[in-house]
Amino acid sequence: MKYKDYYQLLGVPRGASAEDIKKAYRRLARKYHPDVSKETGAEEKFKDVNEAHDILGDPTKRAAYDQLGNYRPGQDFRPPPGWGGRGEGGADFAGMDFSDLFSQFFGGGHGGGSHRSQGFHPGHAPRGQDVEARLSVSLEEAFHGVEKQIDLPGAGDGRNIKLRIPAGTLPGKRLRLTGKGQPSRFGGHPGDLYLNIEIAPHPLYRLEGTDICLDTPIAPWEAALGTSVLVPTPSGNVRIRIPAGARGGQKLRLPGRGMPAPESQGDFFAILQVVMPDQPNEAAKALFRQLEKECAFDPRPTFPKA
Repeated sequence: MKYKDYYQLLGVPRGASAEDIKKAYRRLARKYHPDVSKETGAEEKFKDVNEAHDILGDPTKRAAYDQLGNYRPGQDFRPPPGWGGRGEGGADFAGMDFSDLFSQFFGGGHGGGSHRSQGFHPGHAPRGQDVEARLSVSLEEAFHGVEKQIDLPGAGDGRNIKLRIPAGTLPGKRLRLTGKGQPSRFGGHPGDLYLNIEIAPHPLYRLEGTDICLDTPIAPWEAALGTSVLVPTPSGNVRIRIPAGARGGQKLRLPGRGMPAPESQGDFFAILQVVMPDQPNEAAKALFRQLEKECAFDPRPTFPKA
């Protein structure tokens, strides 16, 4: 058999806690996920990481694995005396590839068998594997909350899964759906489904933490004289006052109109952008020339003078 060091694959010591193993798996699963990773050999590494977590993340499997002892990765080895007796009918495992051995012993698809034939008590059968997936929602859906129905062919007992995205959900939030992961091959509980939430880019708004920002165009005369503008927000249109002498880049804050996050309510910011007419006519150009003469204004006081 060829030995695989599952602890080394996850980058944890042999005495690592269950929580450390779970953290290492989540980090590496995100790093090597084929949908997002640009690493060389990411797909194969992703499979190895999942295989390692399937063994070390289950106390029964981990205990059996630890009984094999410690070898160099890829080293030929024989199981310690008595370990082969765990197989169905005390089968002799000599000469089998290590991955085949574990797939037979833990139900990976080369023979399988019921949880009783594999030596597991029904109440202690290994649970199914957890599943990681990404879910993209719009900013409005994240703001208000939404019920989604998603199709995950490899997830647990249903092809179609219904879930609720709570109001104020932020990107990076991880939702856990108990029992919606892979089924157990031994009749144990299915694994869990973990959904990593992403918020799709929005044509108007930008999300900065829990704050929502909106670039708000205003004309030069609106900036100079002041005005009021009706702006859209996820919670409805709001009229804001532009003060006289407003500047490009100036932020006007609407408290409490950002993301309704439970930890801290965000704010809404209208960020002023002074824009010029595309093609001013001759009358407009004359007014700008008059403004140039009447207004003693130097927009670049620190620049060199001609």
